[in-house]
Amino acid sequence: MTALGHHLLAEFTGCDAPALADLAGVTAAMLRAVEASGATVVTHSFHHFSPHGVSGAVIIAESHLAIHTWPEHGFAAVDFFSCGPVDMDRGLALLKTAFGATSETRLELERGPLRTVTP
Repeated sequence: MTALGHHLLAEFTGCDAPALADLAGVTAAMLRAVEASGATVVTHSFHHFSPHGVSGAVIIAESHLAIHTWPEHGFAAVDFFSCGPVDMDRGLALLKTAFGATSETRLELERGPLRTVTP
C-alpha cells in the first residue's frame, strides 16, 4: 500500500515568548500557514492557558494543523497532517517566521499503514 498521508511534526525553539502567548496572534499565524500551504480550512479552535501557552487546531479538508506553545521555554510543537497536495514546507516556514524561531527540527512520517518495528 502506498502512503495515504504525510504527517510532519515540527518543533520550533528560540521563539519569541510574547508571540507564543498571544492567542489572537497564534490563531492568525496558523490560519495564514494553512492558506500559504494551499490547504482548505474547515474550522478551527484555539485556547489560551493560564498563566501562558496556547493550544489549538485548524481542521482542514486534507486533515489538520495543530499547535501547543510553551512561551516560558520559547518552544512550540506543531503537527501538520495531510492526505492531499499541501505545501507543508511553506506553511511551516510562515510559522517559524511568525514565532521568531531560531531553530526548527522536523520528523516526517508516511501514514497508512505505519511500519512497525519488532524487537
